[in-house]
Amino acid sequence: MAGRINDDDVKAVRDAVPIDAVVSDYLQLRNAGGGNLKGLCPFHDEKSPSFQVSPSKGLYHCFGCQAGGDTLDFVMKIDHLSFSEAVERLAGQAGITLRYEEGGYTAGTSGRGERIRLVEAHKAAAQFYVDQLGGAEAEIGRKFLAERGFDQAAAAHFSVGYSPAGWDHLTRFLRGKGFSDKELISSGLAQDSRSGKPIDRFRGRLMWPIRDISGEVVGFGARKLRDDDNGPKYLNTPETAIYKKSQVLYGIDLAKKEIAKTSRAVVVEGYTDVMACHLAGVTTAIATCGTAFGGDHIKILRRLLMDNATAEVIFTFDGDAAGQKAALRAFEDDQKFAAETSIAITPGGMDPCDLRLAQGDAAVSGLVESRTPLFEFALRHIVSRHNLENPAGRAAALDEAAPVVAHIKNIAIQHESAVQLAGMLGIRDEQFVVKRVAQLARWARERGGRPEQGGRGRAYEAAPAPAAAGGPALNLRSPAHRTERELLKLALQRPALVSPAFDAYGIDEFTAPPYAAVRQAIQDAGGAALGTEDYLTRVRAAAPNDTVRALVTELAVEAIHAKTVDEVYAGVQLVQVRLRAVDRRVHEIQGTLSRLGPQAPPEQLAAVQEELWVLQQYGQRLRNRGAEGL
Repeated sequence: MAGRINDDDVKAVRDAVPIDAVVSDYLQLRNAGGGNLKGLCPFHDEKSPSFQVSPSKGLYHCFGCQAGGDTLDFVMKIDHLSFSEAVERLAGQAGITLRYEEGGYTAGTSGRGERIRLVEAHKAAAQFYVDQLGGAEAEIGRKFLAERGFDQAAAAHFSVGYSPAGWDHLTRFLRGKGFSDKELISSGLAQDSRSGKPIDRFRGRLMWPIRDISGEVVGFGARKLRDDDNGPKYLNTPETAIYKKSQVLYGIDLAKKEIAKTSRAVVVEGYTDVMACHLAGVTTAIATCGTAFGGDHIKILRRLLMDNATAEVIFTFDGDAAGQKAALRAFEDDQKFAAETSIAITPGGMDPCDLRLAQGDAAVSGLVESRTPLFEFALRHIVSRHNLENPAGRAAALDEAAPVVAHIKNIAIQHESAVQLAGMLGIRDEQFVVKRVAQLARWARERGGRPEQGGRGRAYEAAPAPAAAGGPALNLRSPAHRTERELLKLALQRPALVSPAFDAYGIDEFTAPPYAAVRQAIQDAGGAALGTEDYLTRVRAAAPNDTVRALVTELAVEAIHAKTVDEVYAGVQLVQVRLRAVDRRVHEIQGTLSRLGPQAPPEQLAAVQEELWVLQQYGQRLRNRGAEGL
């Protein structure tokens, strides 16, 4: 085993890879103010962005599900990696050679995490296939591409390759790269033969690498080229530790930036369709990989589209029965998008690749622009199944179609579509249909509860913190808790503004147990006065458990509740926390005096009265002089 990764190298990796660069590979980030960025959380479903990233601190936190941490934590959670696997992946991206505590520098094989090894095997295989495409045997593959309008440059852009027809060309190549037979089988690149030895899974086929949203090759799609190949037309990588067909979209690595920029995604049906669209200028095209478009695909797109009001998802389907069935299946998931959904029906049963070949690039871009709202397509399909020549048929069509219109998100479009539906059905009383749709929409809202509020509200109320183990939940309407929260945010984000006074504050000056735990973690990490570049890392490491660590991250990322964050604002928070602590102690002493009564020993009374006088004078000084009185 390679052993434990050197601590200095772990720190170097954290510093070398900006957290916003890593996170933006998975979701669109927008300015959240105060130097922070926000987006839709990749770890839970939400309609309003509550996921925030602080590039300056190297931390992220979701105020909805409480997920948070640094760059390594994010990579570990989103890609299900161990700590060492996350370090190794980011080190590879940054070009950092890692040292291991046992055995010096690693050779890059033993001790590597399974997922990292499988990704490395796929990366090597992808390059192997690309190199084979130029060989004599691959002439049939090059001819296939040329017949579909793809030249050498197009093949190179999409890293299209060729798998040799022999039994074990790739297997022998990867063995030479240090991969074991077990790794080759578990990666899906090889399979067991009747002889018990692994052989190549893909043989004599055109190869498309399937990449995840971060750009890592996780699988392949392989197209049959020869008549004597008895396999399916398209053969994909089987389900593995890194490849889940319901969770990947072909072309997403190339399309994600343009999808985020234009708030539009175009969903096509195949690898060559993606290629044709991109080459025709529709660079937001993506495709599923051997499965229907479903819920996990929607989650990927929503994080890129950010659910803004102008976002749009356009599906392209053939006009045949299978294409109509696929379109209606897509419509079933329409309400899972905040984006509007549309459909573009290809003429004459041609897919975008055939359309580009027959009519050129302009025809492909024109197909996308000629889209029809998906709900309108669904309505026409519903209406077509009923006999509109008699009242019973029209009533049955209305019963089936009205709920579809009622679920349209945009109220203006809902009203207009109700009028349109009346016309489709031949019902002259448009208002009857409009009222019917409005009634169904109202019932749907009532059954589903109140819709989620837009916006996040005030910072204090929008970001409830978890309670520490054994402590009560935080009451963020409590002035004391709000002030303690602000002071801790300052101590974590702007320690120079509250030092050295903050480090003299006792743990008991923080009345909320979760905040007291954070104060203790800051103290255990050396105090706010030592606010060096790894200060937050040390505080998070000093936290006694994941609950406190999550709260540290949350407070380090949450915006400070002030337009101007300066010494004056910091002084106010310091004074308020201290003054409340003084007032609590004064109240306690006054209670002690009441219990002692006039019969108490004079020396005891004098000591208690002196403490009371000192605290009252100190409190008055804080009220009169503010931070200068500390």
